[in-house]
Amino acid sequence: MSRVMKRRKDKPKPPQSSLKAIWRTHIDDHPIGLAWSPDGKRLAVAGVSGPITLFNGADGAVQHHLSGHPLGTMAISWHKDSRLLASVGQDGKVRLWDAETGAQTSEMAGGASWVERIAFSPAGDWLVSAAGRKLRLWNAAGESISEFPDANSTITDIKWRHDGKRFAISAYNGVVLYSPTKAEPRRRFEWQGSTLTLEWSPDGKYIATGDQDSTVHFWITGTGKDLQMWGYQTKVLELAWSFNSRYLATGGGSQAVIWDCSGKGPANTQPITLEGHRHLIKHLKFQRRGMQLASGGNDGLLAIWKVEKKKPVLLAEVVFESPIAGLAWSPDDRCIAASDESGALSIAAAQQL
Repeated sequence: MSRVMKRRKDKPKPPQSSLKAIWRTHIDDHPIGLAWSPDGKRLAVAGVSGPITLFNGADGAVQHHLSGHPLGTMAISWHKDSRLLASVGQDGKVRLWDAETGAQTSEMAGGASWVERIAFSPAGDWLVSAAGRKLRLWNAAGESISEFPDANSTITDIKWRHDGKRFAISAYNGVVLYSPTKAEPRRRFEWQGSTLTLEWSPDGKYIATGDQDSTVHFWITGTGKDLQMWGYQTKVLELAWSFNSRYLATGGGSQAVIWDCSGKGPANTQPITLEGHRHLIKHLKFQRRGMQLASGGNDGLLAIWKVEKKKPVLLAEVVFESPIAGLAWSPDDRCIAASDESGALSIAAAQQL
């Protein structure tokens, strides 16, 4: 176990450039979900009251208004083919939508009054949903494949391994690994505490978790051993891996704390700390194939950093009027979508940073 005893603090220099907006718009709601289609042609924005809007990624034109979930949408997930969008919400339903026509194609019962989590597998052959302790598996047509035994407590997150052969859930008492073709768990990483979120490293070596007690865990998937990092200001809900699995960026405060997982791993090392936000960081997103990290906070600041071991660089920043509600890099990494809690939505170019 390691403690964040002394962080290396890198005070940012003035940014090299400003973010240039490609288009801006507004939804009359608090955005709760923000996701690009895998082909980059559409951006889905879910409002907390229920409706989902599909925008043209190039110019911001509204393509479809989806009714979403009557009592509120909780999460959205795109199928690999970019035509099918899954959503879940407070009506207890899992819904599938045709992005070309805007029509609902399937409606399934999630197993509880609220369905909080939804995730398509990377290949699009499986869809897994979580409602309270209920964990259910569907195919892309919305047909039920299996219902797993109830989890020990409310499921807080679901994430697929990048090869799609495993998925993991987090809950109180740690992390559980499943195969979509097996009813019983493949492995348990047990820990006496409340795990709030998880992220697989792209190479599958680690599962990182953010925890209620202001800690971060690294689970080594091959051995089941874990590392614990503590010293954060608040509970940790923000995790982001770099595409090469070298860096894990974590929130849990007003500074982004970045662990270097190369070589022998992050144990007994000092993290890089990025200073710039005045209030708590709420979102962290690495590019899909690059080393730029976007951070968004309660201060309304969106910052773009180039993460390098010797000296991270602040590339650009912009301030929104309200706290940042969501961040999403486009599939080609050329632009970043950002929304704030007032419903403002901006897509900015990143290729010149």
